[in-house]
Amino acid sequence: MALGAYRSKRDFNKTGEPPGAPGAKKQRSSIGKFVVQKHAARRLHYDLRLELNGVLKSWAVTKGPSLVPGEKRLAVEVEDHPLEYGDFEGNIPKGEYGAGTVIVWDKGSWRPLHDPVKSLAKGHLDFELEGEKLNGRWHLVRMAPKPREKHENWLLIKGDDEAARAEQDADILDEQPASAKTGRTLAEVADTGAAPPAPPVAPSQIKGAKKAPTPRFIEPALASLASKPPVAAGWLHEIKFDGYRLQARIESGKVTLLTRNGLDWTQRFGADVNDALRKLPVNTAVLDGELVVENGNGASDFSALQSDLGEGRSDRFRFYLFDILYCDGYDLRAAALIERKGLLAKILAGRKGALRYSEHFEQSGALVLRHVCRLSLEGVVSKKKDAPYRSGRGKAWIKSKCTARQEFVIGGFTPSTVSRRAIGALALGFYEDGVLKYAGRVGTGFSAAMAQSLFQKLDPLQIQKTPFADRLTTEESRQLRYVKPELIAEIEFRAWTADGHLRHASFRGLREDKAASAVLRETEPSRRQSQEPRQSQELRQSMDSRRNIKLTHADRIYWPDAGVTKEGLADYYAEIWPHAAPFVVGRPLALLRCPTGITGEQFFQKHLWKGAGSALVALRDPREPGVLIGINDLDGFLTLAQGAVLEIHPWGSMANDLERPDMLIMDLDPGEDVSWERIIAAAQETRDRLQSEGLTAFIKTSGGKGLHVAAPLRPQAEWPEVKAFCKAMADAMAADSPDFYVSTIAKASRRGKIFVDYLRNQRGATAIAPYSPRARPGAPVSMPIDWSELNDAIGPAHFTIANTPARMSAIETIPWAQFREQAAPLRQSASRRKKSG
Repeated sequence: MALGAYRSKRDFNKTGEPPGAPGAKKQRSSIGKFVVQKHAARRLHYDLRLELNGVLKSWAVTKGPSLVPGEKRLAVEVEDHPLEYGDFEGNIPKGEYGAGTVIVWDKGSWRPLHDPVKSLAKGHLDFELEGEKLNGRWHLVRMAPKPREKHENWLLIKGDDEAARAEQDADILDEQPASAKTGRTLAEVADTGAAPPAPPVAPSQIKGAKKAPTPRFIEPALASLASKPPVAAGWLHEIKFDGYRLQARIESGKVTLLTRNGLDWTQRFGADVNDALRKLPVNTAVLDGELVVENGNGASDFSALQSDLGEGRSDRFRFYLFDILYCDGYDLRAAALIERKGLLAKILAGRKGALRYSEHFEQSGALVLRHVCRLSLEGVVSKKKDAPYRSGRGKAWIKSKCTARQEFVIGGFTPSTVSRRAIGALALGFYEDGVLKYAGRVGTGFSAAMAQSLFQKLDPLQIQKTPFADRLTTEESRQLRYVKPELIAEIEFRAWTADGHLRHASFRGLREDKAASAVLRETEPSRRQSQEPRQSQELRQSMDSRRNIKLTHADRIYWPDAGVTKEGLADYYAEIWPHAAPFVVGRPLALLRCPTGITGEQFFQKHLWKGAGSALVALRDPREPGVLIGINDLDGFLTLAQGAVLEIHPWGSMANDLERPDMLIMDLDPGEDVSWERIIAAAQETRDRLQSEGLTAFIKTSGGKGLHVAAPLRPQAEWPEVKAFCKAMADAMAADSPDFYVSTIAKASRRGKIFVDYLRNQRGATAIAPYSPRARPGAPVSMPIDWSELNDAIGPAHFTIANTPARMSAIETIPWAQFREQAAPLRQSASRRKKSG
């Protein structure tokens, strides 16, 4: 059925039932949502609704569902309802269709056991429910039609499984009569004066609270940009989130989510956030927060949020609340921030799921920012703890960023060179004195799906004349198609160049909560170009100016999920070159090449290939034919990006001394069911064993599942001795702790254990280089870290191409900077001396 029948029966000016959003998307998954609504209409009944192909297929179950297997309950098929109806709880006015009280008696997910469309057509639907009250297997069986019946009658029957009950057991309908959404009964909802429990702290007791009616939309407070947090006392510091700023309004059970411009986005974020807000112990409230999606590392990620919104996914939404402006008849804006946050913390206490309280820190702001940047988060928002809430941009809130980042207006695009109807790059600008100033291009950061979506949005906006006030050079305007400056892009970049263009820009998503005319260049007092020391900035800018390697098909996407293109990889290699060079220059390299990205063909390249480019160096191995690959400079490093090299694996010895390694590496490779805490303990044990042998141990993430512990060597011992040393250590760890470690490569013996892989330490073997990316989803990086950073905040794939440059510019001491200076000779242990003697 279409929604026409549903809408024709209701006057939405009188009933609070949702009319339903037009153009609902069809289900992409075999799992959908279900709801059972308890409906006290002319007769009490229970409405079963199953999400299917963009609507809720609905049946009125006259006596309600029974958990007794085989007991048949009449289920009358009624009109399809919109998906939004699954969230409806309230009173339908007298005189309207279905007049009476409705509560959400149960909710959860359902899964058809066969094709649901065909099953419904045949008249027998088998399915499983996973709800708060109903679970297990169920059947809907259509009855033979009788003359003059207006509706199709079905039977709802519980399957015989663990979720079933015996006939003598308690009836679930009597046992759990209240709403699964708010905990209220039909009577409480019917009585419009009934309210949720009172707040844990009366807002009237907060100093500065004023009794007042619920205010209309409150313009949000905005932070002013600064290069570092305030140093004075009286400030608290919160982690800066990477999402959509929203104002949540709760009024007698109704929730509204408004953007910073007052746009109603309530329906964009699914039911979970709304349900969680509705269950808060307040009757009326105005809350300030940011809605985010967190990536696998627990960091908010605007690109992931955009992706989830595009896919209609809502299960990962988290709404971080950091302020309360109004509560149950009292305006709190004049109260001190610390008092407001105290009330908010108590309201949110013990809550799990979609809502989160934004914690704050009262330590040194500089210390907080430094820690946040080391974790590659976005930055810090510092707030005066005794300040009232003031709308607009002011000095009571200060934001300090780990990376340069802001919105830009899209003024044009270049078509992709590798895909049809997709963009290759965007031309960006900002407004100054009422005209659009050109800020450069961005050619990385969009996934394949986003590149196509951007083309679809921008193609109809094409115009003949440039929207930029600047005169673009021939190179800047090459292949450029101009568009009406209406769309806004969130862009992360490393710095501004001397001519006012963005350096190493990366697309993070489209913003729809701000007008294009309001996009200005963000500046701060005495703003540095980035967090880097001036010497480091000058070095990078010098390298940028002498990049001699021309990229072909720079818009080719290597990491589709992370949106990293060839240009993005080249930018990353240029950024990381000063730190990576000591570990790749002058060594034979094994290269993982992925010409079409991580989802296509992959192969290791150990020998120089035809047409590789003059920047790669030919190295000779007297023991084998063929020419090994090496690099000596930045041009060689960038040639790897042009050659689709997504992983770099160097030898553990220099090309001019192949037989004597100058480092060893122990690869801690966890099997299934090994906790991160156990991997950390293994790394620390490996460090202690190396130190007992007179070696200095360094640690890095693998970019995969485990950790790598490395030690620099004076190149004296040859490969057989180094391999024997590493094997003896691995064997000793396995012998001492057989429940934790194995030293054999057989996967059958590795479940629940860590394979201490010593095999990287033999002639011709390689290991992933420090700072090298990995050809895995998310574009992770093998990152050198300090031992003090080894905790549950940093996982094996925490650092990525996207967040590594920010980390490197923020940390004062580079973890492996003294690696070579700590080199020591390999000592023979007593057991090995005995064997050799």
